Amino acid sequence: MMNDIASLQRGGDSAAGCSGTQPCLGWEAERPRPGNQTPSLSPNLRSVSPICQQSRSSKAAGELPSVWLRHRNIPGILQAQRHSSGVGAHRQQSPADGPHASQKEEMSAGLCSSAGCHKPWTWHSPGSTRCPSFVVIPWRVAPQHKKYGRELGREGSASLQAWLPAGCRTPASALVGSQPTMRAQPAEPSRRDAQSPARLQRPGLCQAHWGKDRAAWAEEATKPRHQDLVLETWDLQCDRNGREHRTAEMGCQQLVVRRGQPFTITLHFSGRGYEEGVDKLAFNVETGPCPIETSGTRSHFAVTDFPEESGWSAVIQQQDGNSLSVSLCSPTSACIGRYSLTLETSTSYQGTSCHIGHFVLLFNAWHPEDAVFLRDEDERGEYVLSQQGLIYQGARDYITSTPWNFGQFEDDVLSICLNLLDTNPKFLRDQNRDCSRRNDPVYIGRVVSAMVNCNDEDHGVLAGRWDNHYEDGMSPMAWIGSVDILKRWKEFGCQPVKYGQCWVFAAVACTVMRCLGIPSRVVTNYNSAHDTNGNLVIDRYLNETGEQEQRSRDMIWNFHCWVESWMARPDLAPGYDGWQVLDPTPQEKSEGVFCCGPAPVKAIKEGDLQLKYDIPFVFAEVNADVVYWVVWPNGSQKKSTHSSVVGKNISTKSVGRDSREDITHTYKYPEGSEKEREVFVKAEHKKSSLRQEDEGLHLKIKLSEGANNGCDFDVFAVIDNNTDAERVCRLMLCARTASYNGTVGPQCGMKDLLNVTLAPRAENSVPLRILYEKYGESLTQDNLIKVVALLTEYQTGDVVVAVRDVYIQNPEIKIRILGEPMQNRKLVAEISLVNPLAAPLNNCVFVVEGAGLTNGQQTKKLEEPVEPHAEIKFRLDFVPRQSGLRKLMVDFESDKLTGVKGYRNVIIAPQPK
Repeated sequence: MMNDIASLQRGGDSAAGCSGTQPCLGWEAERPRPGNQTPSLSPNLRSVSPICQQSRSSKAAGELPSVWLRHRNIPGILQAQRHSSGVGAHRQQSPADGPHASQKEEMSAGLCSSAGCHKPWTWHSPGSTRCPSFVVIPWRVAPQHKKYGRELGREGSASLQAWLPAGCRTPASALVGSQPTMRAQPAEPSRRDAQSPARLQRPGLCQAHWGKDRAAWAEEATKPRHQDLVLETWDLQCDRNGREHRTAEMGCQQLVVRRGQPFTITLHFSGRGYEEGVDKLAFNVETGPCPIETSGTRSHFAVTDFPEESGWSAVIQQQDGNSLSVSLCSPTSACIGRYSLTLETSTSYQGTSCHIGHFVLLFNAWHPEDAVFLRDEDERGEYVLSQQGLIYQGARDYITSTPWNFGQFEDDVLSICLNLLDTNPKFLRDQNRDCSRRNDPVYIGRVVSAMVNCNDEDHGVLAGRWDNHYEDGMSPMAWIGSVDILKRWKEFGCQPVKYGQCWVFAAVACTVMRCLGIPSRVVTNYNSAHDTNGNLVIDRYLNETGEQEQRSRDMIWNFHCWVESWMARPDLAPGYDGWQVLDPTPQEKSEGVFCCGPAPVKAIKEGDLQLKYDIPFVFAEVNADVVYWVVWPNGSQKKSTHSSVVGKNISTKSVGRDSREDITHTYKYPEGSEKEREVFVKAEHKKSSLRQEDEGLHLKIKLSEGANNGCDFDVFAVIDNNTDAERVCRLMLCARTASYNGTVGPQCGMKDLLNVTLAPRAENSVPLRILYEKYGESLTQDNLIKVVALLTEYQTGDVVVAVRDVYIQNPEIKIRILGEPMQNRKLVAEISLVNPLAAPLNNCVFVVEGAGLTNGQQTKKLEEPVEPHAEIKFRLDFVPRQSGLRKLMVDFESDKLTGVKGYRNVIIAPQPK
C-alpha cells in the first residue's frame, strides 16, 4: 500500500531556493522550515497533493504558511502546517471537533489520535483568513475502509512528483483523479523569481489551464465551498420492488430482485439535496467473500444519464427536495446471490462512503437476454412462481398424483438455498471461482443436483433409503413439501435429513431452482431403466416359477422422478436450449460426483450421446431394451426380449391445471417409426424389433376393478393363440409385494397350471385371487404388487413373459373449507378419513401445510386408535397470509396405513383495502 511516490520540496522565500527533487517513499509530506533549511518529512501521509502554500515573505502576523494534502482515493483532506517562530499556539481544537481532535501544537497533518477511528472530524485554524476549515480523516485504513486498501494496493504503482516554487497555489484537481506522472518544467533557477511561477504540465491537457498564474490560483482557492452532501436515511423500496420483480411473497424484510430488471431506491440527504454538476454519486455492489471486478463479483459504477446495458448502472429517476430516487440495474449476465450495496458521495474534493444494505439477485425468466428466459407467461407462472404442484407416482397402468408444497417463497427458504450454494465443495475449494460462475444456470444446476443428495459426504440435504426401514428418520412417503426438509437441514447444522427417494430429491431440487429464479418442473418416467453398464439393455433373470434372481445391478424402476429446468446452453452447439434434465437422486457418478445433468431433452430425443452432461444415462432410462432370461433347473436359459416397456407415460403437471401432461414425445420419437430407428443408429444401438409376430402366442396381465387397500382382488393372465394349431403350455402366475425401484418382497399369490390347452385362434383368461391377508403385512409404503406370468410351450420350449405392477389404492382424505376464504381472515378446514381395514389403526397423525395458507406445518395427533371401518374427523383453524389460488395439503400416517395424501384447492380473496 505504500509504494506511491510523492515529493514536495520548498526552498526559501524565493524561487531560487527551489532545488530539484528528492522522491520519498511511504507516507510523506514536506514541512517547510524558516530560512533555507532542508525540508523535513512527516511519515504520516501518502500520495499527497499540494493544494496551497502561502509565501512567508508576504504573510502577515498570525498568518501561517500551510500545505493541504489529499489522497486521491481516500475521501477527505489533510492539512500540514509548519512551525513559525514567535507565533503561539497556531492550531486549536474547535468545539465541533469532538473527542478525537488532537490538541498537540506540533507541525504535521492533523490526524485522529484514536486507534481504529474512521470518522471524519472538523478542525478550524483561528486567526487565519487564508486557511478555511477542512476535514481530516485518519491515515490508518480501518476495517470499514478495506475497499480503499484494495484500491491502493492495485493502483499504488503511480508516481506523482511535483515541484512548486514559493508562493504558488495549486488546485486539488492538479494531482487528484487519474494517474499521470506530474512534472513541472521550470525555467533555469537563476532566471526564475517569485513572480514567475513554474508551469505544471499534465499529459493530454491544455497547457493554458495548467499554466495559470498565481492570481488565478488564488481566485480559485478562495471560491466559496459547497456544503457536503450528507446521506441521512434511505429506503430500499422492498415492497414496491418485490411487486415489480415478482418476489413480494418472499417478504418485505429484504430486497429481492431479478437480474436485468431495474429496481428503485430512495436516498434522503440532510441539509440540502443533490445538485447535478456539483455532487457525484457512485455505487459499489459486491457478492461473495472475495469480490473482484474481473470475476464479476464486484462492480463500481457512477450515476449516469442512461442505463448501461452491458454492466451495472444507476440512473436518477426523480428528485423531490432532499430526496432522490435512483434506478439501479444489473446486467442479465450478473452472478446471482446476496450482494452488499454501498453509496459513495463526493462534493468538490470531499467524499464519504455509506453501506446502505444488502439485496439478493436472482435469475430472470422474464428478461429476453437472460439465459433462463421463458417466453410464455403462463409457463413462467407455473414453473417459477407456483409454490405448489403435483408429482406423479403409482404405476404405468394406474398413475396417481401426490400433492407437493414446493414453498420457494416461504420464510427462510431463500437464505437456506443461498447457504446450500455456499456449502458445496466447489465453493469451499475455490470461493472466487465458484461465486464467479454463479451467473450460469448450467453451473448452478450441477451444484444443486449434487447438493440435494449427501452421497459425496458434502453436507447434502437428503439421505436416500430404499429398504423400508426408516425408524431413525422420516419415511419418504410421509413428506408433503420441501420447506420442512430444508428447514430441518438448516437446523441440523447442514447434516442430511433422513430419508428421501427419487420424488423427494426431485421436489427439493425443484424448490431450490425455482427459488433462485430458474424455471423448473418435476417429471415422472414410468418403467424407468437404470442401466449400470451402458449397453442399453436391462437384463432380468427369472427362475421357472417366475421368481426374480438378482444377477445384475440393472434395474427397472416402476417410476422414477427427476427435474427439468429451462435454460440456454451456450456451451453446446445451437439447438439444445430449453428443457434440461437434472437428476439429484444418487444413482451413478458424473465427473466423480453423484449428480446428473443438465442433459438437453432435445439431445436425448435425437440420440446425441456425446454432448454434456450424462446424456447416455438418461437416454437409457427412456429407451433401453428389457431382456428376461428364464433359467431352468438344468442351467439352460431362454430369452424373452421386451423393447417397448421402458420410458412410458413420461408425465408432469399441466400448466395452470391439476391434470397430467404427457411429454413422452419430447424424449423419443414414436416407437417403430423411421425417426426412432435413425436415432438408435446414431446412438450405436441396435434396437430389437418392436412388432411382435402375428403368428405365435401372446400373453398379458389384466386387473379387475378396485385394487383397494384392505380388500381382495383378482388379476388375469390373458393368453392369445394366434396359430392354426392347438398348443399345450405350462402357465405360472406369481404375485409379490414390491418397491417402486423394482425390488420385490414376499410372495402373496401363486398359481401353477401344468397343462393349459389353447385352441387355435382362441383366447384364454386365467384368474389369480390376491388376498389382503396375504399381502397386508408385507405391503410396502409404495403400495405395489408385482405380478409375473410365465408361459412355456411344451412343443418348442419357447417362453413368453408378461409383467405388471398393480397399485393398491389408499383411502381418500376428504377436506371441506368452512367460512369465506379471505386473506388474513380465519378459516376452518374439516378433514376426514375412513379406515378401510379390518384392524384398528394406531399412532395416527395428520400433517397439514400449504404455502401462503398455514404458518408452516400443523400436526394433529389422535389419542385413540381408529376402529375398523370407522371415520376419523377433526377441524383445523388457519389464517391465510397470501391471496390467490392455494393448495391445502394433508398427509396421514399410522401403523398400518402410511403415506395417505389429499389436497384441496382454495381461492383466497385479497384483503379489502
